[in-house]
Amino acid sequence: MIEEIKQDAQERMGKSVEALKNQLAKVRTGRAHPSLLDTIYVEYYGANTPLKQLANVVAEDARTLAITVFDKELTPKIEKAIMMSDLGLNPMSAGTVIRVPLPPLTEERRRDLVKIVRAEAEQGRVAVRNIRRDANADVKALLKEKEISEDDDRRAQDDIQKITDAAVKEIDAILDVKEKELMEV
Repeated sequence: MIEEIKQDAQERMGKSVEALKNQLAKVRTGRAHPSLLDTIYVEYYGANTPLKQLANVVAEDARTLAITVFDKELTPKIEKAIMMSDLGLNPMSAGTVIRVPLPPLTEERRRDLVKIVRAEAEQGRVAVRNIRRDANADVKALLKEKEISEDDDRRAQDDIQKITDAAVKEIDAILDVKEKELMEV
């Protein structure tokens, strides 16, 4: 019973860490990366379709993304979707290839992005701590029902804390990497 609780907590914390990684991938650094456009959806035959299903996105160089559209009728729609996104990008079309130059980040914008990244990491830590709280409550319920001893309760809480510490440490490591990436000129 305790093992199931610990396993569940570990899986949920892992999902929280993955969610943080996905959130941070959306934060734009100075470098061009195809995942930057993962959040863009384009109207295609009445359905919102992810850009990566309609075109091939590659980093042409450090500051330019090249989008090769599969259906050239979609080129204006894809351009409009990129412009309407909150990424602040201005695509340029050349036939079926759309080039998206990334403007260099100013020092002030870099600092703002670091604040955003830190806030995201803190939300990840809060999620992990909430999972710890839920797992500890489940263990306490078992103790209250007299299904486990107080020693088992203490050991389980210690194990859950170790799992939590590992998840928070991973979040901190991810945050450090992203901060360094953002402040790199």
